[in-house]
Amino acid sequence: MAMSKGLDGELNLYISELSKEMVDYIANYLQNIRQRRVFPNVSPGYMRTLVPETAPQDGEQWDDIFRDVERVIMPGITHWQSPYMHAYFPALNSFPSLLGDMLADAIGCLGFTWASSPACTELETIVMDWLGKMIGLPSDFLHSNKQTMGGGVIQVTASDCTFIALLAARTEILRKFKNSGLEDMEINSRLVAYCSDQAHSSVEKAGLIALVKMRFIECDDELSMRGDAIQEVIDKDREDGLIPFYVCATLGTTGACAFDNLKELGPICEREGLWLHIDAAYAGTAFICPEFRKYMEGVEYANSFAFNPSKWMMVHFDCTALWVKNSGALHRTFNVDPLYLQHENTGAAIDYMHWQIPLSKRFRSLKLWFVIRSFGVEGLQMHIRKGIRLATKFELLVRNDSRFEVAAKRILGMVVFRLKGENELTEFLLKRLNRSGKVHMVPALLRGKYVIRFTVTSQYTEDCDIERDWKIISATATKVLHDDESTDEEIISPDDEVFEKEIPILRVPRVTPLKRKDYGISLLLSNVPMSPKLINGSFAALFDNNDVIVEFAKQITNTDFNGRPIRLSPRRRLKLKDSTKQQSLDTYKVNRPLCNRQKYGSLDSKIEEILELSTLNDQRNGVCDIDDIRETDSEQNQSSEEENPTVQVHISPFTDFKSANGNASGSPVENGTQRCCKHCGHVID
Repeated sequence: MAMSKGLDGELNLYISELSKEMVDYIANYLQNIRQRRVFPNVSPGYMRTLVPETAPQDGEQWDDIFRDVERVIMPGITHWQSPYMHAYFPALNSFPSLLGDMLADAIGCLGFTWASSPACTELETIVMDWLGKMIGLPSDFLHSNKQTMGGGVIQVTASDCTFIALLAARTEILRKFKNSGLEDMEINSRLVAYCSDQAHSSVEKAGLIALVKMRFIECDDELSMRGDAIQEVIDKDREDGLIPFYVCATLGTTGACAFDNLKELGPICEREGLWLHIDAAYAGTAFICPEFRKYMEGVEYANSFAFNPSKWMMVHFDCTALWVKNSGALHRTFNVDPLYLQHENTGAAIDYMHWQIPLSKRFRSLKLWFVIRSFGVEGLQMHIRKGIRLATKFELLVRNDSRFEVAAKRILGMVVFRLKGENELTEFLLKRLNRSGKVHMVPALLRGKYVIRFTVTSQYTEDCDIERDWKIISATATKVLHDDESTDEEIISPDDEVFEKEIPILRVPRVTPLKRKDYGISLLLSNVPMSPKLINGSFAALFDNNDVIVEFAKQITNTDFNGRPIRLSPRRRLKLKDSTKQQSLDTYKVNRPLCNRQKYGSLDSKIEEILELSTLNDQRNGVCDIDDIRETDSEQNQSSEEENPTVQVHISPFTDFKSANGNASGSPVENGTQRCCKHCGHVID
């Protein structure tokens, strides 16, 4: 039955049956999630071959739609609820949360004012007070404290909270300088905010959007932002005529779950008149357990505090809790009150539209209410302690293997580890693990070291899962250290074997098998302020799409494929060398001129085919040294090059890179502006 008719009795019954079918599917999905490949084996654009190019003119049968969930959707899902998912931070759900959102979606109210749906606003104020008390926030942050203007509001993400707090802080500092004779634009141009060099990238983004300067304070050896370091920078900025106004402290950084020192930062912010915002996106849930509240000592100095119940608390995304001591700062920042939004209780009741950037808000408090009531404080504490216990177990397994090292102190449920030795070993290990689809993790960069982040993200993870994951990691490490190119298929658990036989999952295969062991996924989580994130080899390997690769190949070869003369800048060749950022190991650092074939040797067979360079495959050995280059340009051309920091190179047709005498073994090309390697005869950039 296509849903194109009114809600008569028959259709109501039909909807009830379909809803039960969906609930059963969800229950089965979560119960058997171990049997699914945690990381999908698809390429960008895979779905376009599975669905029509245009929308259907008539409604389709539900059975056909529902069947396409497995055929179209599931092959491209990264299964965040899987016990083998250890990437990023948790993004958990639970049945109370899912049922709460199901009801909220059915109600479909928009809670921008109290009058638009009183229950939506009232419940949010109540559960935010519950939650604030559960994690030990001072009463100044609670709605129930009538002595202050504090309170909590549910936002979408922690990134929103950081930005909202920064805007509120900017509003307050502009009010402070209102009678100084300075225009708001001039004041804004002198504003400067602060965070640690380990802070989340959203802090940098908040500064970019708000058009304020952002200072990244270097952390200590434990990756913590300390008081003396920030005080020195603040003093220097004041001497330079800048206006410090905002500090974002992190409790539980993305790279290593490190904690900034609130006991040192708080008094400085109070003395200097700075707004102190605390980003505890991941770690905030742990403060439900009293034994972990030592990490938030100094929170009484904060002006705002945020964490994500949607991470570790089993309240599914989106749901972020933000508390402020003075809600008046939010009102002054976001207050727009047209007549059509006013009501008879305006001013007497909370209108959350003045606490956020959007006008409307979803009934998010319902799922939070369901979760807190279903699990209780003790049930949530048990869940948190279990995750930390499992992370401790994994840490011990790592420490007991002499090939590995724990790169930073483990705090809460995340372990950062690496293979001893060069960074490339750890990167190769991570790529092979992710490529297997049996476990999923992501990297970070700590003090120049490439590390793997292992986070216990799933409420379904058990001791046996940790042991299974370590077995896979250890066996894969053995292959990496022995440069073993054999398949990883033998690294498999009994559950995986049963699943492959009994419950086959539709998958979209890669277009071309990866040719090089150092290809795969390479996503650096390090936040080097205002620096480019350059990942090129992985980009080509990860995205098996002709259009994308052709465009990529054109850019790196600097040619229009017609063999016309081009001009290459030495600055461009040395861009990676000059960068202060530790790049992905897929990115070649150019320290000396390389011939075209060696410079672009990181391209896989697909790019080579597109570039029509297949005839040169047998010449991919050795490294051309600058001493092996024989310059054939005239003295006049050499002088011209010294004056002009570019080198003009004539690229011959791609299939004709041999030397002038036809011998590819070494004689240089006698061509006025062309330089070639004497070993392979290829053009030097």
